[in-house]
Amino acid sequence: MNNLTLKQLRYFEALSRHGHFGRAAEACAISQPALSVQIKELEEGLGTPLFERGPRHVRLTAFGEDWALRVREILRAVDDLGDMARAAQDGLAGRLRLGVIPTIAPYLLPGLIAYLGRTYPELDLHVRETMTPRLIEELARGQIDAAIVALPVHEPGFEEVPLFEEPLMLVRPLGEDDQPVPTPEGLRDMRLLLLEEGHCFRDQALSFCQFGAGATREGLDGTSLSTLVQMVGSGIGVTLIPQMAVRVETRSAPVSVGRFANPQPQRTVGMIWRKTNPLTGQLRQVADAVLRVGQSLPL
Repeated sequence: MNNLTLKQLRYFEALSRHGHFGRAAEACAISQPALSVQIKELEEGLGTPLFERGPRHVRLTAFGEDWALRVREILRAVDDLGDMARAAQDGLAGRLRLGVIPTIAPYLLPGLIAYLGRTYPELDLHVRETMTPRLIEELARGQIDAAIVALPVHEPGFEEVPLFEEPLMLVRPLGEDDQPVPTPEGLRDMRLLLLEEGHCFRDQALSFCQFGAGATREGLDGTSLSTLVQMVGSGIGVTLIPQMAVRVETRSAPVSVGRFANPQPQRTVGMIWRKTNPLTGQLRQVADAVLRVGQSLPL
């Protein structure tokens, strides 16, 4: 087809990613009827359907799946061209799409956004909060430029930049603050509350307690650190949270916080981005900002 447009490719990619016309239209900032018209014109121009339409969702056809792979490569290359132009400029400016995992975002982002706004006023920061597997997928597709995560992620195509180490703290009911902090073996005999499957922090806690990262256990899982701390405050059990979350999450719950004996459990907070990203120099500046803000977080 001779009238294929970059805009149509972006609409196609959004619909293939969301599997829903309404959500894809919202992501593209256009109306749903307008998106439908563009997709229909694209399919007519190709002479074959790209999607199977259902009452609540759409799915890629076999041809659509193959086409989606090439479209993502094209869009990533187009974005890289823009990044090359930005990389030629001095300092941080323009759009930066930054992903952050949920066990870091609420505690680091307020200070980071304020710092970047003061230091780089021309920077247009877009933040995406979700779990590590999704961030890795979006980073590989070129949907975000970089992500702040717990390292390592073991992705050969990514640059990993460790920034700072952070201890994990024990949170238990307030009435237990006079008791010794348990050992990892002792924690295995307690009702340990964890984040739900998919959170890397869950695996880190299980590993410290020597359950093994893929262990299956019965208990109450939470969707956020805030939920876990509130459950502890109700006397349900104990939990582990990163040190940066202590001040925010424990101020409204009747809990006490304990520090484990050495060697303390800890996680490595760092940044990742594609090794081929032309913005590597600018992303290192962002990493320096993350380090500065992370080291200034109140304990």
